[in-house]
Amino acid sequence: MRLVFAGTPETALPSLRALIDSPRHEVVAVLTRPDARAGRGRSLQPSPVAELAREAGIEVLRPAKVGDPDFLAQLAALEPDCCPVVAYGALLPQVALDIPRHGWINLHFSLLPAWRGAAPVQHAVLHGDEITGAATFQIVKELDAGPVYGVVTEEIKATDTSGELLARLAISGAGLLAATLDGVEDGTLEARPQPLEGVSVAPKLTVEDAQVDWSAPAMRVDRLVRACTPNPGPWTTFRDQRMKLGPVRQVASAGRLAPGELSVEKNTVLVGTGTHPVELGEVQPQGKRLMTAGEWARGVRVTAEDRLV
Repeated sequence: MRLVFAGTPETALPSLRALIDSPRHEVVAVLTRPDARAGRGRSLQPSPVAELAREAGIEVLRPAKVGDPDFLAQLAALEPDCCPVVAYGALLPQVALDIPRHGWINLHFSLLPAWRGAAPVQHAVLHGDEITGAATFQIVKELDAGPVYGVVTEEIKATDTSGELLARLAISGAGLLAATLDGVEDGTLEARPQPLEGVSVAPKLTVEDAQVDWSAPAMRVDRLVRACTPNPGPWTTFRDQRMKLGPVRQVASAGRLAPGELSVEKNTVLVGTGTHPVELGEVQPQGKRLMTAGEWARGVRVTAEDRLV
């Protein structure tokens, strides 16, 4: 089939590579978000998908709006049979959905109908799911509600951050997407409607969501920190300054500490929660480099009155 691949971040790269390498399909163009400012110099940078497409000699489409008439005419002229989508980052109007004869097939990183929305992996970690996965489905107007072609499952490990879990799903999901397109081309794969039960929503986690509430149970603190790693980045405040946090470890055997209370012993830094303490891993104080919690505590000379808030 002739494919126009839609995607933007690094997460989409395994799928794009798999389709470029497929002997059964031709990626005639990629659709990605416009160049964005990044890095210390805040210069305009192409998306990871645009970079890979350029290296492969594939045309790159970067419309500001997918409903723009000039873009729609350009897409129609490419005559795509299907448009696979992985983390493109913009809503698609019906007029665009109607162009390819096999529609737009999305790779979504959850077991639909669970965790429809922008942050399925983060919410799976945050809510303590033991199993998640990826699904391919036909895009319809309603968010992530289209019929499903296939799924793969993935165990969520007790120490997984959302970044680590997403990296594994991006790889297994690439194989699923390629197999889905093969089945669509063969006419051997039929999409099944999602069940009406079990629908949950995964909105984007904001920076405000990523602030640790030390009065919450240790399990909740652990899940929040892992869910927000690497993005939007978990944080707390110390002496009225923001401090980024790396993953923590629950220490059920430690003595009770008040929420936010610190206990420093050699290289170990414990913080009180609503239940048992957690041990800090790496931290990054405002304006400073990433360092171990022990190194940080020695530098700031934590006192008995100090608290994380």
